[in-house]
Amino acid sequence: MSKQASQWIVDNVKIVKEDGAAEGSVAVRDGIIEAIWTKEERPQAEGAESYEIIDGQGGYLLPGFIDIHVHGGFGGDFMEACTESYEAITRFHASQGTTGMLATTVTASKEAIEKVLRATADFQAAGMQHAELLGVHLEGPFISEKFPGAQNPAFISAPQLGWVKQWAAEYPGLIKQLTLAPEKEGAIELIEWLAANDIIAACGHTDAKYADMAKAADAGLSHAVHTYNAMRGLHHREPGTLGAVMSDDRIYAELIADGEHVHPAAIRILLAAKPSDKVILISDAISSAGMPDGRYDLGGLPVIVKDGIARLEDGVTLAGSSLTMIRAFRYMMDNTKLAIHEVSRLASGNAAERLGIYDRVGSIAVGKVANLVWTDAELDINRTWVNGRAVYTK
Repeated sequence: MSKQASQWIVDNVKIVKEDGAAEGSVAVRDGIIEAIWTKEERPQAEGAESYEIIDGQGGYLLPGFIDIHVHGGFGGDFMEACTESYEAITRFHASQGTTGMLATTVTASKEAIEKVLRATADFQAAGMQHAELLGVHLEGPFISEKFPGAQNPAFISAPQLGWVKQWAAEYPGLIKQLTLAPEKEGAIELIEWLAANDIIAACGHTDAKYADMAKAADAGLSHAVHTYNAMRGLHHREPGTLGAVMSDDRIYAELIADGEHVHPAAIRILLAAKPSDKVILISDAISSAGMPDGRYDLGGLPVIVKDGIARLEDGVTLAGSSLTMIRAFRYMMDNTKLAIHEVSRLASGNAAERLGIYDRVGSIAVGKVANLVWTDAELDINRTWVNGRAVYTK
């Protein structure tokens, strides 16, 4: 990869903005989007000699994807809590269009979770070269024994507000999201504290009834991880966790769009039920993403990947995925009626809103950071930029 110029223009590209896609050009200077021109507006010579000119070849320019629920990739797992794994994960997912992500844990011991917090803080401080780690998503250990999914039941714990207060004090601003079962004793107190301290309180791996969810949402719960999966389902007399997620507009809904975790019809039902700004595409990728079929590990549980699908040894329980954000994007394009700018909102903008960073990233607009993805017409990735610097070139 050649050294990336600090000033560059991508021409002849369909720019995917908030309100649609149109052919034009984008100029970037020192990592910031400096100008956006339609095909007719583009200046032909003015100062062009100081810019690297990139021919977009009629492809798409998208805002970089933000994956708020990802455990690993390319053989690396965030629970390994080491620079080598974090480099592998962020390098691989950058090649798949992800420019920002949350290092996501699994249900594990307090000590193991603390190692991830320490390793993530150190990785951020050292200067990130690929996709950026925007913080940590603690998935567990305060989940339901009835819906462990592929989480290790040996480490399931009652909600521990003291642990979370300690972690937040030691690593201010690092924890962005915490997933728990809101029906557990002590969960409401923890949800109230999370909401008051700008940490996303999410339900997941939960047996919560509709009334439990309503109480939790009143306390500040505002998010659901991998909607449909590992949660009490919808019944017409007891709407359950899923019914609350689908009907309560205060709650964002994550979605794994790989054709395995959620049937395409169920995806379309969720899109019909939720406002478009409340659905977020995630990968839930584990270390097998970008790797061949075989045996892997997730939180101490053996995982077998066959035909790209990750399951526990029982052959039934899905164990995360080998999905990437660009594959999820293409799946949504192929299996819903959403336009490309609407899918982009699900893959970038909504997550940026959730994290409180939409003023900087999540869409293509003048003054925003140049976290961008250039694809061909078939949505295969040609290049990924983070802060205006090329971190992947095909």
